[in-house]
Parts: sequence; structure tokens; C-alpha cells
Amino acid sequence: MERITPTERTTLKRLPKRGEFDRERVYEILDEAFICHVGFVANGQPFVIPTGYARVGDRLYIHGSAASRMLKTVGEGIDVCVTVTLIDGLVLARSAFHHSINYRSVVVLGKATVVEEPEEKLAALLAFTEHVVPGRWKEVREPNESEMKATLVLSLPLMEASAKIRTGPPIDDDEDYAIPVWAGVLPLCLSPGEAINDERLQPGVSLPDYVRQYRRPVKRNGKSSAKLAEDLADVIGNASGM
Repeated sequence: MERITPTERTTLKRLPKRGEFDRERVYEILDEAFICHVGFVANGQPFVIPTGYARVGDRLYIHGSAASRMLKTVGEGIDVCVTVTLIDGLVLARSAFHHSINYRSVVVLGKATVVEEPEEKLAALLAFTEHVVPGRWKEVREPNESEMKATLVLSLPLMEASAKIRTGPPIDDDEDYAIPVWAGVLPLCLSPGEAINDERLQPGVSLPDYVRQYRRPVKRNGKSSAKLAEDLADVIGNASGM
């Protein structure tokens, strides 16, 4: 399993045993989540903005409105910090101090660049759609020229990144194990509710299987979300000549 080389900025200072630098493990977390938080500084003011993303190969693509201050500022090549977090469970200990959360998180550092090539930009938008809802792109209308102009896409290389993971039961002080209170882990997961039809849905249009069977992490035709990301990397590579 290939490792991402730790740097001074990504080396964990607190609880380093929870750190992960295996590229496959980092990518698994990125492929399961679909919301990231982008941290940056503009005119001396720090901001942290939530947004959608998609991983394609060794790059993270972030997109939004071309009028977005975040995207325009980050696209100038400033340092950014992108974080992703998945919550797996509430860890309930016998003492208040030792309560915790089981989680998987990734921190990515680097400089993003604006995607200028129309082919790569379109392929990145395909990747965003397929990352969130696999199977959707082939059924919907692709962005037109004005929509493409109104959208800004950034590319961030996954060269400086780390994961941090907490798993397992609560860890109490030895004397607290005698306290007669329930302790353990309450698992949490993202679970879809019942799909709601749009009021203007055309007659005879049925709910597609990819919505009815939606789950995270996504599997499509037996492929994990990580495999789908690799397939999308081929699409973008072929389209843009990368």
C-alpha cells in the first residue's frame, strides 16, 4: 500500500497513533464523504467554507459559482487546508471526561489551480455528479455553455495529506469500570429516507434504482466508490490529455 510522505505540516502532534498515511485509506475516506470544508485566508481574514468535491486519481476537484469569493481567492494559488470528516459512532464512557466519537477524517494541504481546459472541466463536473449519485450523469442534461461559464472548478493535488481515525470502545480509568452505568458505542451512519417526487415530474417517470438503492459508500456495478474514482480519472485523462 503506497504511503503519502508525512511532512512537518501533516505529522500528527496529538495522538499520533491515530494517524494514517496510507494513500488507499485516505482515499477511502474521501470517496465515502461528499462534503469538505475549505480553509483559507483572504485579506487577513480566515474563512472555512463547506462545499462539494470529488476525488479523481490523485487530485481533488472543488467546484462552485464563478462569483464565489472562496473559489476565486483559492484559485489564485494561496495555501489552503481542506478537511473531510465521517462520524461512525458516539463513544459513551463511564466518566464524562472519556466520552468520545469514533470518526475518520482527512486533512489536505496545498495550492489549488483553476481548471481551464473545457474537456477537463466538463469531466470534473461529471465526476462531482457521479461521486454524489452514481448513475445520474447519463440521465440528465449536461451543462450548457452559459452554465459552464458560471461554474468555477479548482484542482488540488493530493500530495500533502493525512488521515486521523478513532475506532473502538470507550477507555475509562481503571477505577471507573466499577461504576454501574451503561458504556459502549452507539454506531451512526448516513441513511437515506424515502425519495420525494418533484411536483412537476413528468407522468410515467419512475424512481431510478440508483435512488431507490442509494447507500454510502457507493457501489455501482460491483465497483467501490474508490474504483469509480479511478475510472473517472481515466475519463478525465483521456479527455484532457493529462
